Amino acid sequence: MQHMKTVYLLIGLVASSISFGQNIESKLSGAIKSLQTDAQFKHAILSMYVVDSKTGAVVFDKNSQLGLAPASCQKVVTSASAFEILGHDYQYKTVIGYSGNIKQGALIGDLFLVASGDPTFGSWRWHETDTNAVNQKIIGILKANNIKSIDGPILIDESKWATLATPNGWTWDDIGNYYGAGARGFNWYENQFDIILRPGKNIGDPVEVIGTRPEMGFITLVNELKTGATGSGDNSVVYLPEGTPVGYLRGTIPAGKENFTITAATPYPSSPFYKTLGIFSGNNGIRMGGGRTSGNFSMLNEKMPLMTATLATITSPPLDSINYWFLKRSVNLYGEALVKTIAYEKTKFGSTDTGLNIIKDFWSNKGIERSSLHIIDGSGLSPANRVTTNALVTIMQYAKNQTWFPSFYNALPELNSIKMKDGYISGVRAFTGYVKSKDGNEYTFSFIVNNFDGSAGTVREKMWKVLDILK
Repeated sequence: MQHMKTVYLLIGLVASSISFGQNIESKLSGAIKSLQTDAQFKHAILSMYVVDSKTGAVVFDKNSQLGLAPASCQKVVTSASAFEILGHDYQYKTVIGYSGNIKQGALIGDLFLVASGDPTFGSWRWHETDTNAVNQKIIGILKANNIKSIDGPILIDESKWATLATPNGWTWDDIGNYYGAGARGFNWYENQFDIILRPGKNIGDPVEVIGTRPEMGFITLVNELKTGATGSGDNSVVYLPEGTPVGYLRGTIPAGKENFTITAATPYPSSPFYKTLGIFSGNNGIRMGGGRTSGNFSMLNEKMPLMTATLATITSPPLDSINYWFLKRSVNLYGEALVKTIAYEKTKFGSTDTGLNIIKDFWSNKGIERSSLHIIDGSGLSPANRVTTNALVTIMQYAKNQTWFPSFYNALPELNSIKMKDGYISGVRAFTGYVKSKDGNEYTFSFIVNNFDGSAGTVREKMWKVLDILK
């Protein structure tokens, strides 16, 4: 009799589970249908895919094989790929060396920095990588080798990486802004700088450029900014492509502030580096009299001189720490650097196209069709990316079974009380992550909307209401 009670109990639990799953599917189906009748979604394309995190069983499927622009949700693809291909403890290495000879405290020759694409070099996100710390490390290396003066130039060797820093497909109005900074062989201070502005008193008044931080005297900014209404926010755009010394400031900034700061991408990361290193060396009694030379000789069709001796190596934080900021703060630069790094570690040359092909091949071997990952960058900034929600959920499910998953999970932002990566570019809202319901069920999901109308903020709120069903 006891045996029969146990059987009935198990049958009841299974039936309850099936009923619950069907209930969730029914609720999600109703919520999606409701969205499709909403005026904001009249011309939109929606895709949502939800699976049981523990079993992988499909809970809900709406257009899961349709390729859509994922925006920054694409970062989970790059993140998981980097963990698998590079390793959680991977570190970038910037080699400091020289050519010539060191005689009586003088380097009769050139000082070299052999760049490895380290996106954290000079970054403020870690104490050991900020501009002061890096300069102090270089000065310490010179002092340790009794170098008090340098006769030749400082050469930055970026020849291991492609000269194209900005991925194909990025839009003109993104490239000059801080989030559109391209990844180079040599990166400094996340390849960005601040522009300090003073708005006018009235709407339509001209805006004054007070200065830049750090000082970027080698860049000419054509200022076409106007003053917007008080409280209207930052509606400015910086048009400043890589390798170009002339940029344009357009759009509006709000009235009512004495100073207003916007952040742009620098077209020459080595220039502010040289300037700060020069200040540090002078303050430490080290003379750099040979001038400073930009490093990617391949850009000039010139051959990089040969470094003949190594002094020391500066290493970056490990990948799991880099990945934290990559996902948590959605740093596009880190994604593009990781793609090129994957290419470099496999082929000894860092290029976006090669890195992306390696990533696609990796996931293809895991059962994800290459055509479901039509990606042209590592961050999702390009509106030409196309990824399926099925592929994103499959990668998220794969991550759950890897040793590096705790770092990956920890790096995901917590939004609407859900651990998930969010994505937003013009006309695109996307979310992918993990959620645990109050009933103890766990779900892995991806939810993407393309081509909505109106406010992105209200679209987010409506999508969150759908996701609330999984809680």
